[in-house]
Amino acid sequence: MSNRLLEQFNSTIQSEWLCETHIEEYAPLNHREVFELAYHTCNTVSSRNISMKLSQSENKGGSMAILYSSKGKTFVSIEALEENLKIAMYSADQACSDKINGDIKPKLTARKVSYAAKEKDVKTQILKTVLVQRKLDECANLVMLKDIARKVYFAIGDARESAAVVPMFMGAEGASLVQLALNKWMAAAQRLPQEEKFPDSHVGGILKNLLQIKKWVLNLVTTMIE
Repeated sequence: MSNRLLEQFNSTIQSEWLCETHIEEYAPLNHREVFELAYHTCNTVSSRNISMKLSQSENKGGSMAILYSSKGKTFVSIEALEENLKIAMYSADQACSDKINGDIKPKLTARKVSYAAKEKDVKTQILKTVLVQRKLDECANLVMLKDIARKVYFAIGDARESAAVVPMFMGAEGASLVQLALNKWMAAAQRLPQEEKFPDSHVGGILKNLLQIKKWVLNLVTTMIE
């Protein structure tokens, strides 16, 4: 499916829009940990993940995510370089400077310190819950792109299964309702012709549920970190 937002980002946004950047050191964490914390910190309920690539190594560069916020009309790229992590926000006005310097930068710095002090098991569960975030974002993007039903089905399943192995997720208030909603949409997607586009008749309902779930997961991760 054509990813027009990504095409727009690559062709014009990077060269024509205002941009504010922030460079974050990895120490005392590894590359993957800082990348995942940055992903959570830059993410919002209205953000949409339009591109995602993960390095196979926890301590090497190569991971990259591009988020688009329909609410603020901003693009954010999060890139794990070899020596440090680079966050770049693109906007048609000056909002990117305020957001990067007044919100993202101080939050990420504080969350690194808080995360570093956690027990190993808690750290693992935090990262696995951010993974659920990313899976939900992937699913929402596939729905918005009207990709085939099979891909949407497996994306929902990945989010559900990723959550099921995280005790802090499953033990949180509201987790059973999240799983029920994911089960509902897995069943709905499974009944559709698997190689045909996800139908317009289902888009509004699933996006509404996914945004509700995402808001809950964002709040959960923030609570786990802080």
